[in-house]
Amino acid sequence: MTASNRFRWAPRLALGLMLAVCAVPPAGASADTTRALLPLLGWSGKLRIIPSAAARVLRLPALERFFGSKSVDLDPGFHDAEMSAPDGESLRLFSLVPFSDKARGKLGEYRLGTWPGERTGNEDLPEGFLPVTRANADLAVSKRFRLSDFMTHDQVGVWPKYVVLEPRLLDKLELLADALEAAGRSGRLVVMSGFRTPQYNAQGVGRRGGRAKDSQHMYGNAADVFVDGNGDGRMDDLNRDGRVNRADAQWLLALAERVETAQPGLIGGLSAYKPTKAHGPFLHVDVRGVRARW
Repeated sequence: MTASNRFRWAPRLALGLMLAVCAVPPAGASADTTRALLPLLGWSGKLRIIPSAAARVLRLPALERFFGSKSVDLDPGFHDAEMSAPDGESLRLFSLVPFSDKARGKLGEYRLGTWPGERTGNEDLPEGFLPVTRANADLAVSKRFRLSDFMTHDQVGVWPKYVVLEPRLLDKLELLADALEAAGRSGRLVVMSGFRTPQYNAQGVGRRGGRAKDSQHMYGNAADVFVDGNGDGRMDDLNRDGRVNRADAQWLLALAERVETAQPGLIGGLSAYKPTKAHGPFLHVDVRGVRARW
């Protein structure tokens, strides 16, 4: 998959997703502005962040009023779009810190490491990074998920941190949560592992750690999740057989298969994992663009 397919997804969203959802525009916004926003909320209708790149593609007249230019050349980070989702939640524009700003494996004091493509020159690289600060870590990136859900689990005292996050992954997780609720289960999906920096991912590569050298987590395409409706920190008994084991992750995988069938634009990897002493069973979900099972 090329970098343009993996990360520069704004034009694809703008042209490809026709949704039965309605963003609430600011007073006086045209019908064209409202229609242009619809694809940016995802198939689920539950995304809450809009890429500034998409604003350039769509040339939203409202954004020209807000920021003085249709090019919407915003500083890296999140910016109020002055528009709301159907449930009244705020929508925000975001702009990335360019990948080229990374120097010697770091952005500021935050250690990122080296992506495989930096060594080989023949693999994809992220387009850029979302900055995570103490102030914005709890920002809603979709209806159910927060920016902090996808942070790498290290460097606790270092701020700002940086995240790579593919909105199609958010969309897939939201659709999976909707499917859980439709099946009579809790829609509370907990992200056990979201984005992993290469330096963090490398610590688990090999037989002991079980992580792939080219893990989709490093590209913001993947999340390891479990359903925790009762709040005990472990997978629920999804198949209702009185036990919590890999069969519950497999039940969740079957539901995710149905999500992919309904929305092939979100196709990717799925794998059910058994519990260990460190964690309960979980499901790996990604949006790599091709079907993968292991």
